[in-house]
Amino acid sequence: MKKILSVVLALALLLALAACGTASTPSATEAPAATEAPASEAPTEAPAEEPAAKETITVGASSTPHAEILEQIKPLLAEEGYDLKIVVFDDYVLPNTALEDGELDANYFQHTPYLNSFNAANGTDLVSAAKIHYEPFGLYGNGVDSVDAIASDATILIPADDSNETRALLLLAQEGLIELPADASAEKGVTTLDIVDAKGHDVQALQADTVPAQLANSNEGTVAVINGNYALQAGLHASDALAIEDASGDAAQTYANIVACRAGEENSAKIQALVKALQSDAVKTYIENTYNGAVVAIF
Repeated sequence: MKKILSVVLALALLLALAACGTASTPSATEAPAATEAPASEAPTEAPAEEPAAKETITVGASSTPHAEILEQIKPLLAEEGYDLKIVVFDDYVLPNTALEDGELDANYFQHTPYLNSFNAANGTDLVSAAKIHYEPFGLYGNGVDSVDAIASDATILIPADDSNETRALLLLAQEGLIELPADASAEKGVTTLDIVDAKGHDVQALQADTVPAQLANSNEGTVAVINGNYALQAGLHASDALAIEDASGDAAQTYANIVACRAGEENSAKIQALVKALQSDAVKTYIENTYNGAVVAIF
């Protein structure tokens, strides 16, 4: 009897041990309970990647139409990774001085004859990177509605700086108001001293940006040759002009407004991006729709 009792007790002990072992081991389909990480070890999100900083292109320009045209290309340049900064000038000297001094990457306000004249006078080495547009010079009158109505003794106001004086005199010769030497040309240049016959007219050369105001305050019958951008600023349009430069002549190419930069930088990525944007179809369309012939794309 004792032997049977001992066997029973041994079997009971084995069953108890087997039950304890099963409870302490997870089954193959039972995942262990998840534990919460300490606060100091909680997973954190990766920081958002900062957008790449855009490189700045600083361009000097006359307010009209140059700065207006430049505003149109800001989105195009942004797509190429550039931030366009436009600095507006109201004269023809400071934009080149600022470019030479390194304050600007480029400027957009002048044509090549003026740039060449500035370089020669100031010992600078600025160059054209591209031609963008042409602004026909116009002849405007105070109380005069046609070239034929201009009195033989009328005062004629023109811009005084070298290249623009040439351009104005060529327009007056085109309309038969004065006579110039037979070999007069945009390339050679002319001044009021070269007038062969003024045909009774009083031709006065003034600072270019003052001509529109001088015409507005002049005696009736006075006429003036005005730069395209200054005419726009004064609220004048090509349709108001008594005459404009002949687009079939060499003025369109000779006096095309350019992007200028320091010599050696015209092929840099920055300048080429600027030129590409300015010579885009979007700019050509903007010019055609905005300026009604007072500004003409030349690319």
